[in-house]
Amino acid sequence: MNMLIRTHLRLARTSIKENRTRSFLTCLGIAIGIASIILILSLTGSISNLIRGELGDSQDLIVVRPSTSKDGLTSAIEELTSANSFERSNLKVEDASTIAELEQVTAAAPIALSTVTVSNEDNVVASATILGTTTDFFTINPLTFRYGGALTEKNKDNTIVIGHTLSLYLFNTSNPVGRTLTFHGQRFLVVGALEEINDTINFNNIDYNNIIMMDINVLNNLIGSLQVQQINAKVASTSELEATAEAIRNTITEAHSGDTNFTVAYGEAIAHPASSLLNVISGMLAVVAGVSLIVGGIGVMNIMLVSVAERTHEIGIRKAVGASSRNILMQFMFEALILSILGGIMGIILGYIFALLVSAITPFAPFISLQIILTVFLTTFVVGIVFGIYPAVKAAAKNPIESLKHYR
Repeated sequence: MNMLIRTHLRLARTSIKENRTRSFLTCLGIAIGIASIILILSLTGSISNLIRGELGDSQDLIVVRPSTSKDGLTSAIEELTSANSFERSNLKVEDASTIAELEQVTAAAPIALSTVTVSNEDNVVASATILGTTTDFFTINPLTFRYGGALTEKNKDNTIVIGHTLSLYLFNTSNPVGRTLTFHGQRFLVVGALEEINDTINFNNIDYNNIIMMDINVLNNLIGSLQVQQINAKVASTSELEATAEAIRNTITEAHSGDTNFTVAYGEAIAHPASSLLNVISGMLAVVAGVSLIVGGIGVMNIMLVSVAERTHEIGIRKAVGASSRNILMQFMFEALILSILGGIMGIILGYIFALLVSAITPFAPFISLQIILTVFLTTFVVGIVFGIYPAVKAAAKNPIESLKHYR
């Protein structure tokens, strides 16, 4: 049996070597589909790692967001569009205070984003993002300050905290503490500058490098009709997380006169809103990758049919000297599998090269795991069998006498 397998492998290797260019192009068709799958799985794995990383220190959090009855894709897109989120939000600043009064809640902070024009003596930013919140936000979301510190109850009325990148643009320095910014005709003192953050993805959907943070009531007085995008709540014990989430749901429903147009999430459900859109995009790309893989598989079948036609005389000779139809079947199946697996190996290499290129322009580091490699090899194995079986059966079914009459 082992000798028979070695013979099949030798014959398949010989056939592939004799037709190097044709074999390479066939493998390339498989490789493109596999590379697409590798890129998608790597991206998905990287997103999952980022989500797990951001939730590592957030197991005691509950997040309240406006809900939507729209489909997943539309909802995901709107979650990334601040204006749409504000238009449908029915959350209020008072809801955060109501949540904070619950027994198991130690802190609750509303989040409201707005875009304004800010300026100082030297520079102007026409559309700076302002985050309105309360001092509890800094308790719930511990941020690293390069200079200064967070807003406090004593100084919150006329002070702001600024992100690293925005500070460099406006003040040409990473230490703007003590400087002032003006927007909506009012001057605010910078009391804190955040440390630069490399991974800008977080469940609050905030780019902390390009943000100005201030008291939500002051911001509401300045621009009016401010709507709350999200409320974060910190619980005293993770064992009470589910019960506290239910209590928050009931409390907000009662405060809104029975309106339940909001969601209460905890654990992995509070992941960054963009993850749902990225998952939809990954699903769409997976369909494209699947089509590419099918096209590559058809290429394998086409080449194998050509090979069967070219080697009809060889098949007749092998059958005449005692080879069974099963032997012929296995010979061509081995050749199809080898072509498919070689294409899979090429696809893995190409896929991770693409993943490295993507990581250079995005925060998604290439994700490599044994599970992905095994999945890819299983996929290539299945492609080799599915698209190699018909040519192999056709070769095995040939009549030896008719085959011997055939010449190339």
